[in-house]
Amino acid sequence: MSSTDATVNGGISFWYAQAGLPVPREPLVGDASADVVIVGGGYTGLWTAYYLKKAAPFLRITVLEQKFCGYGASGRNGGWLYNGIAGRDRYARLHGREAAVRLQRAMNDTVGEVVRVAAEEGVEADIHRGGVLEVACTPAQLARLKAFHEHEVSYGEEDREVYGVRGTAERVRVAGAVGSTWTPHGARLNPVKLVTGLAAVVEGLGVTIHELTPVTEIRPRHAVTPYGTVRAPYVLRCTEGFTANLKGQKRTWLPMNSSMIATEPLTAAQWDGIGWEGRETLGDMAHAYMYAQRTADGRIALGGRGVPYRFGSRTDNDGRTQPATIEALREILVRFFPSLAGVKVEHAWSGVLGVPRDWCATVTLDRSTGLGWAGGYVGSGVATTNLAARTLRDLVQQDSGQGGATELTSLPWVNHRVRKWEPEPLRWVGVQGMYATYRTADRREAASHRGESSRLARLADRVAGRG
Repeated sequence: MSSTDATVNGGISFWYAQAGLPVPREPLVGDASADVVIVGGGYTGLWTAYYLKKAAPFLRITVLEQKFCGYGASGRNGGWLYNGIAGRDRYARLHGREAAVRLQRAMNDTVGEVVRVAAEEGVEADIHRGGVLEVACTPAQLARLKAFHEHEVSYGEEDREVYGVRGTAERVRVAGAVGSTWTPHGARLNPVKLVTGLAAVVEGLGVTIHELTPVTEIRPRHAVTPYGTVRAPYVLRCTEGFTANLKGQKRTWLPMNSSMIATEPLTAAQWDGIGWEGRETLGDMAHAYMYAQRTADGRIALGGRGVPYRFGSRTDNDGRTQPATIEALREILVRFFPSLAGVKVEHAWSGVLGVPRDWCATVTLDRSTGLGWAGGYVGSGVATTNLAARTLRDLVQQDSGQGGATELTSLPWVNHRVRKWEPEPLRWVGVQGMYATYRTADRREAASHRGESSRLARLADRVAGRG
C-alpha cells in the first residue's frame, strides 16, 4: 500500500472538504441586461462587484460563474494573502522605477485592505497576519535570498527583515535552513471562507449572481451563455486560469497547474518541535519553489508546481492530482520537517492560475468597446485580485463619468498589453522543459554547495520571458 492510498485526492480542494461544497445559485434563464456584467465568480469578479456596488449602489451588476463562486483558484489556493505582484521589474523598465514603487506600495496596502474589509463585513476567514517568511537551504539559495531582500528593500519595503540560522529557527525550524527574509505584509487565511463569505456579502448588496452559467463568448456589450445573453455597457472578464475556455482566448493566458497537500492535524508536541508560533506563510528560494501555511486547525498545507501544464490549455474537473506529485510534495514536507516523516497526508488537490506571456499581471478597460479584464497573477492573486478590482472600479467610474483619474488608474499595470502564447505543441514543450530545467538547477545547486545560481535557471528564465 503506497503512502498516497489513504489520501483524499481531488474533491476541488481540502478547503471544500472542510466546508462542504456549496449549493449552487440559480443559473441564468433567458436574455438579460445589466449596467455591468462580470464573467467569473472568483476573487477578482466578486471584489469588483463589491467595490462597484459600494461606490455606486444604483448599478445593476450581474456576475456569471460557470460552476459556483470559488470553484477555480479562489477556492484551491494556498491562502497566502501577501504583497507580491507579477511583473514589477518589467514595469520598472517600461515606466520608470518610481511607477513600480507606487505599484508595490499599493500592494503593501492591499494586505491591510483585505483584512479590514473582511472584518468590517463580518467575513470570518481564519485570517492571521503573521507576515511571510522565505527560507534558503543551500548556498546558492542564500545568495539569491540576500539579493532578493535587498531588491525588495529598494522598492520601499523598509520594514522587511533578514535572518541567519538562529533567527530563522526562532520563527520556524526548517531543517538545513541557512537564512531567511521576512516581511510583515502578509497573512494566512482560509481561501474558501473568504470567497464564500465575499459572495454572500456581494449578494446581500444587491448584486445578481448566476452560477452553473458558463460564458462561451465575450464580445462588446455581450456575454454569451448557453442559457441566454447578458447585455451591458461594460463586460469585465475575470476568469484567470480558465480564460482559455472562452472563444478567441486560447492563447491569451496559459493555465499553469499548481498542486497542494494537507496533513492531518499535528500534535502539540509536533508543533513544539517545529515552532511556527507566528503562523507566517512559508516559502523558499528554490527555482521550483514551495509555499505553505499553518492552518487554523493545526495542519500544514503545502504546495508546489507538480505537473505544470496540460496540453492544449486543458484544465482539470475536480482537482485530482497525480500520485507522483503527491509524493514529491510529501518529500518537500519531510525535507523541511524530518520529524513529520510519519505524518499522514489527508488531502491532495490541484488548480490552475493564469500566466501571461511576459509574466505581468494586468488590469485593462477598453473604452471603445466597454470590455475590461484583470488577471495574469502568476500565483499571487489572493491580494492582487483586490487591488485589481479597485482599479477596475475606478476605470469604469472614470469612463462612465462617475469619477476622474485616480492614483490606482495611473499605476503601471493599467492597460498593459502582451503578446499571445505560442500555439501547440510549442507552448507545451516550452513549459514542460522550463520546469524540468528549474528542477535540475535546484538539484545541481544542492549537490554543488556553491553560492551562485545555476546557469540552467537563468537560461530557463530567458526562454520563459520572465523578468
